[in-house]
Amino acid sequence: MKNILLIGLGKFGKYTVKKLNELGHDVMAIDKNEERGREFVDTAASVVIGDATRKEFLNTLGITNFDLCIVGVGDAFLEALEITSLLKELGARKVISRATSGTMEKFLLRNGADAVVFPERQLAWWMAIRYSSDNIVNYFDVTDGYAIYEVNIPRQWDRKKISEIDVRKRYGINILGIRNSTMNMNPPHDSVLYKEDTMLVLGRYEDIHRIFHL
Repeated sequence: MKNILLIGLGKFGKYTVKKLNELGHDVMAIDKNEERGREFVDTAASVVIGDATRKEFLNTLGITNFDLCIVGVGDAFLEALEITSLLKELGARKVISRATSGTMEKFLLRNGADAVVFPERQLAWWMAIRYSSDNIVNYFDVTDGYAIYEVNIPRQWDRKKISEIDVRKRYGINILGIRNSTMNMNPPHDSVLYKEDTMLVLGRYEDIHRIFHL
């Protein structure tokens, strides 16, 4: 469980608070709007109304006590930059800031953000990949050109064992799981594949797209 400070309770902040709460983290939610803040009294561990662009206000929160600070006011460019910079100045361990443009992303990183999320761009990329092929069931970006895909099992692999196909040596990918009625992770090498099922595979984008004709 982590102590998390989240600044900005717009749509992005709303869903972030709810998910962090579901995951069991303690969230202090900050917003200038008292009416909006009242919506989260049953979701966040605490809600504080105040202007996070004021250093004096942030000082009262004990910034160094939080494991993570999230700046969710991406719609206000200068405000997000100022808050991000102040948090690092006050000793924040880790600051994640939301951006709404590539330019904003660059400035946030230069002004102290440890990482930047760009929800609109990330969702657009996910949607483009997910729905550009009928064979993709789901998709998760990993890093450095690698991703995890849930894909339909090719007809030519139907009723064959994983060891028989030898996907790691032959294709450079790893089968992480097989889904029929449930998802079975780390399937043994003698597991039989069926074209009606799907599987989780990890590998490079180009290898996965080439192998599964995505």
